[in-house]
Parts: sequence; structure tokens; C-alpha cells
Amino acid sequence: MRPSISWAWGKANTLFLLALLLSGSLQARQVPVLTLEEAQEQARQHYPISRQRDLLLQTEQFTLENLSKGYLPQVGLNGQATYQSAVTQLPISLPGVEIIPLPKEQYKVFAEVSQLVFDGGLIRQQKKAAQLQTAVETQKVEVELLRLQDRINQLYLGTLLLDAQLKQVDLVQLDLEAGIRRVEAQVKNEVSFKSNLYLLQAELLKNNQRRAELRSARQATLQTLGLFVGQALPESVVLPLPVPTEVMAYQQIQRPELKVYSFQQSLLEQQQKLLLARNLPKASLFGQTGYGRPGLNFLQNQADFWYMGGFRLNWSLGNLYTARNDRKLIGVNQQLTQIQLENFLLNTNAQLTQQRAEIDKLQQLVVTDQEIVGLREKVKAAASAQLSNSVITPNDYLREVYAEDQARQTLILHQLQLLQAQINYKTTLGY
Repeated sequence: MRPSISWAWGKANTLFLLALLLSGSLQARQVPVLTLEEAQEQARQHYPISRQRDLLLQTEQFTLENLSKGYLPQVGLNGQATYQSAVTQLPISLPGVEIIPLPKEQYKVFAEVSQLVFDGGLIRQQKKAAQLQTAVETQKVEVELLRLQDRINQLYLGTLLLDAQLKQVDLVQLDLEAGIRRVEAQVKNEVSFKSNLYLLQAELLKNNQRRAELRSARQATLQTLGLFVGQALPESVVLPLPVPTEVMAYQQIQRPELKVYSFQQSLLEQQQKLLLARNLPKASLFGQTGYGRPGLNFLQNQADFWYMGGFRLNWSLGNLYTARNDRKLIGVNQQLTQIQLENFLLNTNAQLTQQRAEIDKLQQLVVTDQEIVGLREKVKAAASAQLSNSVITPNDYLREVYAEDQARQTLILHQLQLLQAQINYKTTLGY
């Protein structure tokens, strides 16, 4: 009984191991797939400029922390040693009283602690300006990433076009091989010349050359796409055809450039507030303590410790000289930003108008191309039957094969151009 149980258990283990090996083999043979959305996302993450966003956030954080420290007590240590050519003296003399004059060599070392009480909102306005500046720079990064997305679209759709052309090459090969088989039979039956067979075989070699060129171009395009997505893409990678969407449903422009102009306007408005805050008086409390000669009692001619405290008010009026021109300069910059915004919207709307017209045109061309391909298929089928019956020459047959091939190539090109136009339309809108 035991041997049978052992044999069954061993057989089960063997089947289990075979299943694991088969599963691993299937996974190893699994064809890699890369969608357009995945390529765009991987490219955004791998693109060096994407790391700039984290650095901008770190810069903002450090700047805000430094500005916040302006509310903390400020401590300073000062020292001074002087020699004076003259000192204050009392122009009187009293009997029995010796008035010692102040020394011409004087020194003092003291520490001062000050606490800001009122700064006119300067630190708060500086913080808002720093945040808006970071927002502007971050949106500029998004502008570059949108340009990257357009580049990825071109590489991805370019690869799809090459794939479609390779499939068409395979179809032409099938037609040429079918023609070669028919002519070989005719040559064998001595109803056709060998030169006709050589003609078809030469065209087959030319078709193979075309396949090699297309494969080389596809490999180069994939390598470039792999550089952007940050991984090597094998030749076996499958790029699914993006699902076409009704792009006309997207009308509102969502480009990151609009946010750049918006944040720039907000930053200029903030600079107006910052300018006002800089021209307001500043108030603080302070305390000093030190050691020197003379002390606070300058009539006492010896070194001594001392301290003092109080309230300090500062108002720098020098900034008022340029405040008017500073406000005008900010106003000019606001007008320049508004002009740039209007110019961007004009160019973008003009581009969208052209793209919508291009989409309409390509949709009509695709419909016509499909009808032409259908008719060319019927003509080629008739030519194939006529070649079998020696009614037409191989040259006539090749003409119809290449006519259908050209019709299919035109259809493929227009279909991918339509898809690219739809994707470009959405990209132009900022989606």
C-alpha cells in the first residue's frame, strides 16, 4: 500500500512542477504591451525636467521657513573701541572737588535682543509672493511636459503607421506569391514565358527590401520612444491603437500656459501689495546689555555693566522716492502679460480652427478611401482570375496588385492621420 501512495505523491509533485515550468514559460513568452497613456505617463516621470517640480517645492519651503524666522527674536552682538580727540568736560572748578575728565579711549561690548511688533505685513506679503513665484515656475514645467506629450504622440503614432505598412507588405507578398504559383504552373505547361516568372520573383525581392526598410525604421522609432519612457522597448512590443474619441466634445482650453499667465498676473498684484508693505513704518521692542567704559553714567570714569530697553520705530522714507515709478512699472508688466495672454489665445484658437477643418477633411477622405479599396479588391480578384487563364500578362497583374496596395496605403495613412489629428486637437486644448 505504501509504494502506491508514494508513487501517487511523486506523480502529483511531477505534474505540479511541470505546471510551474509551463506557467513560467508562458509568462516568459508573454508579449509586452505599451499603451499611449502608459507611454505618456512613463515619459513624464522619466523626463529630467519633472524633477524640477520637487526642487521648486523645496525652494518654496526653505524660503517660507526663512521668512517666518523674521518673527523670532533677533539677537546681535556688537563691539566697539574708539579713540577721541576730545571729550566732554565741565567748564567749572569747585574747591576741594576733583572732576576727572572722560577718557579719550572708550570701548563697549553689548548684546541686543529685538522683537518685531509691526512690519506693515511685509513678511506675510513676501510669503504670498514666494508661493506665487513657485506656482508660476511649476506651471512652466507643465508647459514643457505638454510639449513632451506631443512628442510621445508623434513617436507612438509613427510606430503604428510603420506597423500598418508592414502588414500591407505582408499582404502584397501573399498576392505576389499567388501570382508566382500561377505563372510557374503556366511555365510548366509551356503557356507562359520564364521571363514573366522572373518579373514576379524580382518584385517579390523588392517587397522584401521594403519590409527590411520598414523594420529598420520601426526599430529606430522604438529606440527613440524607449529613451523617453526610460526603458528599452523590444521589437516584439505591441502598441495598441488608441481608441478614437469624439474630440469635438472638448471645447474649453485647459492649457497650462493659461495658468502661467494667471499666476503671473496674481504675482504682479502681489508685488503691488508688497511695495505698499515695504513703505510702511516698522516697530519693534529691544533690549541691550553690555560692558564698557564709560557706562551709562558718563561722569563715572570707569568700566561698568549696563542695560537698557525700549520701543523702536523705523520708517525709511527713501523708498518713497521710487514708489510711484515702481507702481507704474508693475502696471506696464501687467499690460504686457495681458497682451501675451491674448496673443496666446488668438494663436491657439487659430490652430484649433485649422485642426477641426483637418479632422473633417480626413473623415471624408477615409470614407472615400474605404470605397476605393473595395473596388480595387474586386479589380485585383478579376485580374488574378485573368492571369490564371492567361488573359492578361504578369505586368497587368502587378499593376492591379500595386494599385490595390496604393489604395490601402492611402487608407492606412489617412486613418492614422485622422487619429493623430484628433489626438493633436485634444493636446492643443490641454487634455
